[in-house]
Amino acid sequence: MALGLLLAAFAGAMVALQTIFNNRTDVHMGSWATTTWVLGMGFLASLVCSLIFEGGRTFNLQHMQPWYWFSGLIGVGVVICLVLGVKILGPTFSVSITLTAQLGFALLFDSMGWLGLEKVPMNWKQLAGVAVIIGGIYVFKFGGKKKQEEVQQPSSALKKSLQQ
Repeated sequence: MALGLLLAAFAGAMVALQTIFNNRTDVHMGSWATTTWVLGMGFLASLVCSLIFEGGRTFNLQHMQPWYWFSGLIGVGVVICLVLGVKILGPTFSVSITLTAQLGFALLFDSMGWLGLEKVPMNWKQLAGVAVIIGGIYVFKFGGKKKQEEVQQPSSALKKSLQQ
C-alpha cells in the first residue's frame, strides 16, 4: 500500500509539473501544437520504455476490447483542456478543478461499476470528502479576495487626503 501511495503522490506531482511545462510551451507554440508535441514526445518515450520492459507484449492487442485502443484520443482531450484551462484559470486553480473532477468521476465509475470496474458502493463519507475538497478549492480561490481588493483600493479617507 505504501508503494501505491508513493506512486499516486508522484503522479500528482508530475501532473502539476507537466501542466506548468505545457503552459510554457503553449506560450511559444499554441495550444494544438503543444498538444501535438507533448503527446508525440510521450508516444516516443512510452514506445521505447514498452519495448525495453515488455518487449513483444507491446503489440499484443488480441484480448483487449477495441474501444480501449483509443484511450490515447482521450489523452488529446486531457492535454488540450488543461493547456486552455491553465491559460484561462491559472495553473493552481485549473489543476485543482481537474483533480476534483477526476476524483468525482472515478467515484461515479466505481460506484456504478462502469467500464468493467468492480462495483464499489458509494457512501456519504465519500460524497462528503468530495464536497470538502470543492469547499477547499472555493476558499482557496475566493477566500482572500475581499482583503486583496481592500489592499489594492485605498480607503475613501485616504483618497480624500490624497486629493487635497
